[in-house]
Amino acid sequence: MKIIKNLQDYSPKTPLALSIGMFDGVHRGHQTIIKNLNIAAQNKDLESAILTFWPHPRTVFSPSDDLKLLNTIEEKTYLLEKNNVQHLFLKEFDEAFRNLTGEEFVTQILVGKLNVKHLIIGHDHTFGKNRSGDFNLLQKMSSELGFEVVQVEAVDFQDRHISSTQIRNALLNADITAANEMLGYHYSVSGEVIHGKKLGRTIGYPTANISVNPMKFLPKKGAYIVDVFVQNKQHKGMLSIGTNPTVDGKSLSTEVYIRDFSADIYGEAISVNFRQFLHDEIKSDGLQQLIEKLDEDKKLTENFEF
Repeated sequence: MKIIKNLQDYSPKTPLALSIGMFDGVHRGHQTIIKNLNIAAQNKDLESAILTFWPHPRTVFSPSDDLKLLNTIEEKTYLLEKNNVQHLFLKEFDEAFRNLTGEEFVTQILVGKLNVKHLIIGHDHTFGKNRSGDFNLLQKMSSELGFEVVQVEAVDFQDRHISSTQIRNALLNADITAANEMLGYHYSVSGEVIHGKKLGRTIGYPTANISVNPMKFLPKKGAYIVDVFVQNKQHKGMLSIGTNPTVDGKSLSTEVYIRDFSADIYGEAISVNFRQFLHDEIKSDGLQQLIEKLDEDKKLTENFEF
């Protein structure tokens, strides 16, 4: 997959089949769009492409928001490439771009710069200043400018449209099963293993403290059964998101106990997939009660069918 960060540097050699959007999560709804995109590209002798925005436009509209996303840019890039997208345009949502009307965006960017011949959008997609662009505008302009446009219907889960917001809500409620079903894969976090307080090793449960990207959306505080991927191997694990209230912790941490693992992995990359919620964050009455709860969690993790 070719990644283009500056549209000015792009000179189209082959016309494009393209879709536009944030694609946060690259969930099953997005995957349906991409599947249609790839089919159209193959049938019409085009190349498939996604135009997305980084950083997120909300950092321009509402810079004070504490924005959290389902994917880091690295994760999104990996997922789009895994879904066989050939070109990824990462456009900065600057003031000049923000002020383009819907018609200007189509004329100057989609047709004039990218040579789009087949455009696929989601069921509720709008674009341009004051959301002046929509499917109706695209239909009108497509015949004038020589491109096709298709609108893909939403994919439903439990009688509701799958969306990044619905997935975040499921994760906030620790409904890992629903979140993973809507995503079409296991939700994950990754990062470098950093030094923590090293309390776990004193009670028989050494943990790897993960440095998570500050823009990454984390599920509800609590304990989870996870897959752990480290040093090119997969392990069972128990992950905790919280502040360690038993020892009066203050800062939020993401720590994972890796079953049957004892190697020194400080500074190494680690990734975990969420499989099942165990329980809310608990403040135990002392370390002995904490150990007993960890023992219970370990048994549930060992018996979990991965």
